[in-house]
Formats: sequence, C-alpha cells, structure tokens
Amino acid sequence: MSKLMDLQEVTNAMVGAAKEAKATVVDVSFHEFNPFGISGMVIIAESHLSIHTWPEYRYAAVDIFTCGDVIDPDTAANYLIRRFDSKNPSIVEMKRGLLSCDNVRLPHKVCSDDVRFAVNA
Repeated sequence: MSKLMDLQEVTNAMVGAAKEAKATVVDVSFHEFNPFGISGMVIIAESHLSIHTWPEYRYAAVDIFTCGDVIDPDTAANYLIRRFDSKNPSIVEMKRGLLSCDNVRLPHKVCSDDVRFAVNA
C-alpha cells in the first residue's frame, strides 16, 4: 500500500513508464489527496498516461493513451505492474479514435476542415 501513497514514487513510476515505452514527456502534473490517494498525468507528445490511486483498497487505475507506431503501451503497462508489485493486474485494450473498418492504417494527418472528437465518461 505504501507505494500507492507515496507521491514521489507514483510520479517517478509514471514518468519511468513513459520513458520505458519510448514516449516523449512534455509535462507532468500530480496531486496528493488528504487523507490519501494520488491523481496525476504525464503528458506525452503521443498523448498521455494517467493514474488514480486508492491505496486504502490497494488499487490503482491507469490509462495509457497513445497514438502513432513508436510507443508500445504494453511496455509501459508491464513496467508499472513490476514497479507497483501488482499481484492481480487487469489490462483492457480499447481501440479509440478513427478506426479503419478494413484494418487499413489511417494517415496521421487529415487534410479536412471536419473536426471530430470523442468524450469518454
């Protein structure tokens, strides 16, 4: 439980996961709640990694959101599993964004005035 209560440990683990996955760290912001719990985000050029901890339940929820072909989110996830000594990790991969119906790689940049976005709630 102590690792999930330690602001510096959580911050270092999340930044370490981003770097391990070869992401480009742009910004880091974390907040420690009273009496315990930490929420934070590592902004990467390729999107973000976020975490919310509930140390009283020995639980943390992590989102590794990436784009492009360089970053390997599994590398970041496995790094965090090891770093936090997770005994029962649960990994769910969600394909988000514009997805090809024919499993064709879509271009990184779209030349259009259309703006599309998704809200996950």
